[in-house]
Amino acid sequence: MENRLRADLIEWLRDDPALADVNAIEEESPLRASPPWLGLSASASTNWGTKDKPGREIRIALELETRTDEPAADASLLAAIEARVLDLPPFSSDYELASVRFFRGRSEQREGNRRGALIEFQFRLFYAFTE
Repeated sequence: MENRLRADLIEWLRDDPALADVNAIEEESPLRASPPWLGLSASASTNWGTKDKPGREIRIALELETRTDEPAADASLLAAIEARVLDLPPFSSDYELASVRFFRGRSEQREGNRRGALIEFQFRLFYAFTE
């Protein structure tokens, strides 16, 4: 379920016109992409569910790398990424999305006039059962 969610999230982010200026949206850090790029840097899952619906809680961290000296320069891009993630459709053939929420974030200045931002989201999913 975790891998399916990762794949769905990448596709969902790539299809957003508001993120058209992002040079690459990949699983992990892109090997050959100039900033700005977005990568799914890590995920982890645990059991979660209700009395009658088993599922998973999955945390996914996204890393955005941009090229700027200004700390606020990538704020609108980060807001667009967050809005898109929070708007992920609730149904898939493999799961039903019960909830998604922003979990935490951090930002840092890097070498070579680059900035990095890590934003983590918590997804709660029910297994999709076919009868």
